[in-house]
Amino acid sequence: MRFLLITLIVHAPDPITGLRKSTSDRFREVLDNAVLGEELGFDGFGVGERHERPFISSSPPVVLGHVAAITSRIRLFTAVTTLSLLDPVRAYEDYATLDHLSGGRLELIIGKGNGAAQRELFHVTPDDQWDRNAESYELFRQIWRNPLVTASPRYRPSLTDAEVWPRPLQQPIRVWHGSATSRESVDLAARYGDPLFSANVTNPIEPYAELVRYYRERWAHYGHDPAAAAVGAGTAGYYATATSQEALAVYRPIFAAQREFQRRLGLEPVFADLADFVARSSALIGSPQQVIDKVHRYHEQFGHSVLHLHADAGGLTEAQHRESLELFQSDIAPVLRRDIPDPPWPWGPVGLDGPGIEAVAEPSPVGLNSTG
Repeated sequence: MRFLLITLIVHAPDPITGLRKSTSDRFREVLDNAVLGEELGFDGFGVGERHERPFISSSPPVVLGHVAAITSRIRLFTAVTTLSLLDPVRAYEDYATLDHLSGGRLELIIGKGNGAAQRELFHVTPDDQWDRNAESYELFRQIWRNPLVTASPRYRPSLTDAEVWPRPLQQPIRVWHGSATSRESVDLAARYGDPLFSANVTNPIEPYAELVRYYRERWAHYGHDPAAAAVGAGTAGYYATATSQEALAVYRPIFAAQREFQRRLGLEPVFADLADFVARSSALIGSPQQVIDKVHRYHEQFGHSVLHLHADAGGLTEAQHRESLELFQSDIAPVLRRDIPDPPWPWGPVGLDGPGIEAVAEPSPVGLNSTG
């Protein structure tokens, strides 16, 4: 099993102290956490993309470019790239450049994005967001693979024998499809033979497990080898200490502050209290053995081979955050790495030192008239 640290770069007051860092200091914190992740042995570091308050993650290529410059090994993820909002040509240019600057360490998790404010900012509607996401991905995929592209998309100007530079380093980049609630994103991933990354954050396990099962059904429907399917999954929180009593005592005021923050945003909390949150959410809070047992329970439903933890302290002190991540790597990760297999491909650049990912037949693009 492989482990990522991921941040959406929420820029809000600390849930315990009530203090909010400056924008510059918040970005510096993200960079420090990326370096910490590499130092501790995490396999990837991800940066989300949001275009609305309280997030300042509107430019993940820029942030990940800086992360690439101060790290050397850890793979770099987007979480997610909101292709429904972006021009796929411009997105390709940004990420192909980043792929070179990082030495082929880039992986994308794509998705339609969420939130009414960012849809309004980019003039995307609930009715067309799925079509935009699929079309943008199909065109992005073609540009990455072909030196010349001719296409007549619906949501951007047409292309005729277009050359888009720089040509990429990885051949091709690995693209995961972020999935929270929709069968559309799951089907798109299965159709193209791409891995799936379940958000697995807001709700109990059942709706996410149902989508993962649907992904595997559609994967087989499209003729792919079942053994080549790969799934990643998120977590709603992480804090481990030697005993569960200590972990719960530290996390209790953090959970209360998070619930209040959700209410201020107009969100109704899904879990009644901390005990319910620890029991029924994907949060990993407790002793190392409790964390290991819970990941195994989720793996029984998902069959996932990649797991993400939050990169941010989120109310913990800097010392508590680091000690908890150190405990994960010393007492938890080795057991999970032994018990749960890695994804079915080498963990590294694709198409440089080996095949990287199963070659699959290209499906015909849906809703995109094109030749490559």
